[in-house]
Amino acid sequence: MTDQAGAARAETPDAADIPGKPTSASRTTLSHIMTHSDTNLLGTVHGGVIMKLVDDAAGAVAGRHSGGPAVTASMDEMAFLEPVRVGDLVHVKAQVNWTGRTSMEVGVRVLAERWNESAPPTQVGSAYLVFAAVDADGKPRRVPPVIPETDRDRRRYQEAQIRRTHRLARRRAIMELREKRAAEGFED
Repeated sequence: MTDQAGAARAETPDAADIPGKPTSASRTTLSHIMTHSDTNLLGTVHGGVIMKLVDDAAGAVAGRHSGGPAVTASMDEMAFLEPVRVGDLVHVKAQVNWTGRTSMEVGVRVLAERWNESAPPTQVGSAYLVFAAVDADGKPRRVPPVIPETDRDRRRYQEAQIRRTHRLARRRAIMELREKRAAEGFED
């Protein structure tokens, strides 16, 4: 078995003095019943309402894990799998999947069930968000390494590393293109 805490510390060399935290230490579920005020013009729950719940749950997890304020840096992906209806009880489950020096990826699963039925919840969405831990002045601060506890946590950790590599490569490619266009005299 690989020492995940050691791997996380290796990626954050100056965080060696910050003890790691297990995935379960900050995992949380936010539940909310959907009402008519949450609906869009089609009569289903507005995607923005679900996105706010996702951001709220992810922010709580990021703050718990980092031990203080954390701000949303990006939302990698938000997939809506099924519509959510008025009367659905929505459960937003979030956990830290990966940590860097000052940032964390938080994975979120969105489940819905009818408030008055005993059928199991259905997954209706998922998202990946990146949070940056900040101090009182809004400056980045170090975060504890996350320690995956289960095989699922280890898989999520590895997948998060892949997403991070892709985010950085995409950002680099865009910046290079912008520099090239500017050198060619194009104004954007």
